[in-house]
Amino acid sequence: MDADEQVVDTIAVQLTRLQRLRERAAMQLRNDSGVDPAAFAILFRLLCDGPMRSGALAEALHSDASTISRQVAHLVERELLERTADPADGRASVLVVTGRGREIAEEIRRRRRVNLTRVMAEWEPGDRSQFAELLRRFVDDFDRARPAMITVADANDRETEHAS
Repeated sequence: MDADEQVVDTIAVQLTRLQRLRERAAMQLRNDSGVDPAAFAILFRLLCDGPMRSGALAEALHSDASTISRQVAHLVERELLERTADPADGRASVLVVTGRGREIAEEIRRRRRVNLTRVMAEWEPGDRSQFAELLRRFVDDFDRARPAMITVADANDRETEHAS
């Protein structure tokens, strides 16, 4: 294995490790809102992008419609989201974050900032800035490459099925 392959393997291992650590921490750090941590992404997407239909939200979050529907119902029940008439088509509805939803989202943001600041407490400001830029770039590039990764994985699955 050459040096570049070792670097890529190290990144892959660390991403897997980070995912497991985040999942474990999410379970241990649940807030008192009673909201599933997976549903928080819905609040943040709507706060960043504004009201949208459920289908557009599913697409924006790279999720399936049934998962989004279930999570939205939970957030509506908790009065963190509301459905309002779509200004472009009154027959359809868009999802809007309520005042209470904004409060919960801000508390989550505050807690996230505190926790990440704790993680990087000994980092130099320049290191934090460089990491933020590289991580943003990595996530953007991952998102752009994702369709090709899925195409290759699907092709490999079909090839394996035919070989059986």
